[in-house]
Amino acid sequence: MSDLRSQINILSAAEKAELLDTVWESLEADSASLTDAQRAELDYRIARHEQNPSEVIP
Repeated sequence: MSDLRSQINILSAAEKAELLDTVWESLEADSASLTDAQRAELDYRIARHEQNPSEVIP
């Protein structure tokens, strides 16, 4: 792991950003997909929040 960190440290900021994008995309590909019901519930919750963003559950 320290060898990997050393390699990352020598990258430019642009190269690090590209690496982050690549890692993020691979995580998305590895994650489990939402069911239709889960996606519908998230869409519903987002819509409610957008209608009244000050209404927050503590």
